[in-house]
Amino acid sequence: PGKGIPTLAIITLEAFAGVWINAFIVCVLGIGWVKKKTLNSNEKILLLLGCSRISFLCFSWIYSFLYIIYHNYLLVHTILQLITSFQNFFNYSNLWISACLCVFYCIKIANFRNSFFIYLKAKIDKMVPWLLLGSGVLAFAMGIITYDITDTMQKNIVNEIIMDKHFFSYFFLTSFGYAASFMAVMLSAVFLLFSLWRHKCKMQTNSMKDLSMEAHIRAMKSILAFLVIYSMNFVGFTLTIIYVMKNEKIIPLLLSICLHAFPGVHSVVLIFSNPKLEKALLKILSCVKYEFWDSWGHKSLLLG
Repeated sequence: PGKGIPTLAIITLEAFAGVWINAFIVCVLGIGWVKKKTLNSNEKILLLLGCSRISFLCFSWIYSFLYIIYHNYLLVHTILQLITSFQNFFNYSNLWISACLCVFYCIKIANFRNSFFIYLKAKIDKMVPWLLLGSGVLAFAMGIITYDITDTMQKNIVNEIIMDKHFFSYFFLTSFGYAASFMAVMLSAVFLLFSLWRHKCKMQTNSMKDLSMEAHIRAMKSILAFLVIYSMNFVGFTLTIIYVMKNEKIIPLLLSICLHAFPGVHSVVLIFSNPKLEKALLKILSCVKYEFWDSWGHKSLLLG
């Protein structure tokens, strides 16, 4: 356990920061929902994404804490099964909802003359609730599968053949889920970047100023940042599987540091790519800055 304490400390800081960052998103959107009695499609995705990330970070920290400090507790029946199933449920919710966000940005912002794409652009707002529901159902199914596989592996820990079979099945399903969401993000990013690049070239050729161009560039930067972060997360997950298959125990813990950083870092990108969230954050920071300087100035006068 002593060797894993530094890793747990870093994971704890990442989880704590990620929870607060996503709690900020949920609170801002929740307050807006209460005031306006409605949410647009983008806000619905962000709200659900924030909730899933908070839950994932909490369960993931609990698993890391027990694995490093109280490993024997994970051998108790149903504890490991429940923690891993909830962790996987919220992890897949996080991955697929974030993929839905990329697809939503692509369809909403990109401009293609294809009839099917035009149909999607007209129907995307009505499709968002179904996409979110589908993501939840698939994540729930993966949670149940995780519970069943973990339970079978724990009961047959002596039988290496059965254990290896279920171990392979578990990682195959997990890899498929990651790969599917990663492909959705990649395709959405490529289509969106191509559309924005073509639009920019057209505006420069015609010497025209497009008021929506700034918003498009802002979304493009968000997608690019997310693509880089998502790619790093996918590589980290792939390396974790490789090392776990080789029965390595130290390296997956180090890689988990990178995996735990993903929900918080990407949420920061989302905050600064969303005018409403960015404005709320800057307002809070200005208030904190004012209170700090006011308090510091008051103390200086007293000392003087």
